[in-house]
Amino acid sequence: MKASQFFISTQKEAPADAEVVSHQLMMRAGLIKKLGAGIYSYMPMGLRVVRKVEAIVREEMNRAGAVELLMPVVQPAELWQETGRWDKMGPELLRVKDRHDRDFIIQPTSEEVVTDIARQELRSYKQLPKNFYHIQTKFRDERRPRFGVMRSREFIMKDAYSFDRDMASAKASYQVMAGAYRKIFDRFGLRYRAVAADSGAIGGDLSEEFQVIAATGEDAIVYCPGSDYAANMEKAEALAPAAPRPAPGQAMEKTPTPGKSTCADVAELLQLPLARTVKSLVLATDALDAHGEIAKSQIWLLLLRGDHDMNEVKVGKLPGLDAGYRFATVAEIEDHFGTKPGYLGPIGLKKPVKIVADREVAAMADWVCGANDAGFHFTGVNWVRDLPEPALVADLRNVVEGDLSPDGKGVLAIERGIEVGHVFYLGTKYSQAMSATFLDENGKPQHMEMGCYGIGITRMPAAAIEQNHDARGIIWPDAIAPFTVVVCPIGMDRSADVKAAAEKLYAELLAAGVDVILDDRGERPGAMFADWELIGVPHRVTIGDRGLKEGQVEYQHRRDAAATPVPVAEALAWVRGRLAA
Repeated sequence: MKASQFFISTQKEAPADAEVVSHQLMMRAGLIKKLGAGIYSYMPMGLRVVRKVEAIVREEMNRAGAVELLMPVVQPAELWQETGRWDKMGPELLRVKDRHDRDFIIQPTSEEVVTDIARQELRSYKQLPKNFYHIQTKFRDERRPRFGVMRSREFIMKDAYSFDRDMASAKASYQVMAGAYRKIFDRFGLRYRAVAADSGAIGGDLSEEFQVIAATGEDAIVYCPGSDYAANMEKAEALAPAAPRPAPGQAMEKTPTPGKSTCADVAELLQLPLARTVKSLVLATDALDAHGEIAKSQIWLLLLRGDHDMNEVKVGKLPGLDAGYRFATVAEIEDHFGTKPGYLGPIGLKKPVKIVADREVAAMADWVCGANDAGFHFTGVNWVRDLPEPALVADLRNVVEGDLSPDGKGVLAIERGIEVGHVFYLGTKYSQAMSATFLDENGKPQHMEMGCYGIGITRMPAAAIEQNHDARGIIWPDAIAPFTVVVCPIGMDRSADVKAAAEKLYAELLAAGVDVILDDRGERPGAMFADWELIGVPHRVTIGDRGLKEGQVEYQHRRDAAATPVPVAEALAWVRGRLAA
């Protein structure tokens, strides 16, 4: 490709609404153009990156035995009503009507459609296992689209769906996909982690997220540097303290803490470590009557160490809270504790509540908590002596750096990541809802076991940029760069020698199968280099009269601080060597 035939549209400044580096650089490099909130056109330079991402995904999916098809963007509401997601998905699901007033949706994902295909086409155990995938546009009506294509409303995703005869076969299909995903992300050339993820209402342990490591990532990734353990924050287990609970060392006292309603303020006032305080979180669960009205509410008190944060996913799995919970109202809190939030604790309640202590709190002695009296806290609180052992002890919190790794092989570290892929065992959630059955060896109908596997195709370029950039612009990995090599002739329009040398190297690189662009626009060197550094092409060869007189061209990788002189006759071999490296 020659630059004069292509379309290059770089900008010196990013738009004011571009909050993160990837959004800023994709706009400045002319990769995307905003059409509306969360909706972008992919310009020619950006589309080349997307197509390279798609090609890698497609090759590895095919190699893993998946079969490509293409399902519609617009889907009839009836399928979504079968699974109940028509009502459950809420406003993120974009609903539309046709001229006959029939309901449709703009698909955010394709479980319903692919299950409909399976129930019509896969009738016998002899046709299983099967894995269908497509690379297709999706739409989710995000309330606040942001970060450019990282959280846009319209995006491209690869979603795959496996169908198996039983759980054992489904798990085998899952492992095949998990392996294929590792090959895909290895080929992208990015630092990533495959982390254990929460499986939600499905249950089980077969769920992994693929996270590209980036300081600006929205997700916290927990891992052990000394082992293979990795999980997202929702899934990572906080172990119980190994040491037994210390014996009481203080008397319990009601201590004035006027105006100090947070654990941090109380700890500062009492000159104690924040880890000696206990915070009280009040939840409620509701029992509904036959009309769907609240008939009765149960109040729960969760106790966590003052320096720890509640993990909502873990709490949502506790018996009694797993059917759904909410935070209690101020009126409910005052009714049960006798005071407003800020001074709550488990001692001296007006009405009984269900108490759940985090593992750390259950092992504490001489701790501080609210006294259920505005302006007062109890100090020197101890289990058994001052209040009964908690009825339930559970892992309620987010892990922190330095916690023991659940695999016993060291301590945990935390880094940020951007989720770009997810593999997930579905079980029979959709096949049961849609009566997707096959006949087994005995001629009896059985529900298919399913898995789903997604990759954010258009999120990948943004994640790559968040991980690979500098003050000058993007630094693409070779595999997904819009062009792998750029040839930059200086004064090509003024020097026959430069023109001939540039055209010759360009032709040789093309013949060698290298994805190369020749910048024949006649730009000044500073402007030309600035463009390609902003765009992020990883390999650059500069050809000028001065160098040619010495029999040399200059090679520079996008990460190199300076160019390397290379003999003209060796330029092709040099570039190919760097590409192979």
